[in-house]
Amino acid sequence: MLLFVGLGNPTPDSENNRHNIGFKLIDALNQKFGLSKQKPKFKGLLTTGNIEDKKVYAIKPLTFMNNSGICIRELIEYFKIDAEDVIVFHDDLDLEFGKVKAKFAGSSAGHNGIESIDKFIGKDYSRVRIGIGRPKTKADVSDHVLKDFDEDEMIQLEKITKNIIDSMPILIDKKLDLFSSTVNNK
Repeated sequence: MLLFVGLGNPTPDSENNRHNIGFKLIDALNQKFGLSKQKPKFKGLLTTGNIEDKKVYAIKPLTFMNNSGICIRELIEYFKIDAEDVIVFHDDLDLEFGKVKAKFAGSSAGHNGIESIDKFIGKDYSRVRIGIGRPKTKADVSDHVLKDFDEDEMIQLEKITKNIIDSMPILIDKKLDLFSSTVNNK
């Protein structure tokens, strides 16, 4: 059993924000693999189904980015999912726009959604970091993550999302380095 988590903020005006890249990936995952209709459960929008003969849950927390861990802890406790079987998709300022890096455990690097998850379930889960690039000055960081992707970035984002979704069998097998290199080399 695996749990895929896409981080983002649930307001309509946040839909195309850089911070909502995780929500976009969960939507693409649901569509590609025909997961169930999203239902409000565990303070999130939950879907279920099978990918590569594995039972999967996918959720978009509705608790806002900074409280994502609340939703995830409730869900993993209810379904008895180990933290090691959680895979979180999120934006990353420290990666060039469009680069993807998957890793197990580690630091939050100041990402509030990851900090919340660490607080509620520990650090032993996988993260798929999707680069959104860093603004020129530190003062611009919060504006940058809450800004919508521009038209060119949206086109690139569709390609990145397709590469990630097409490489899901590798991610499901938890071959994180191979997954990263496969996605980045397509």
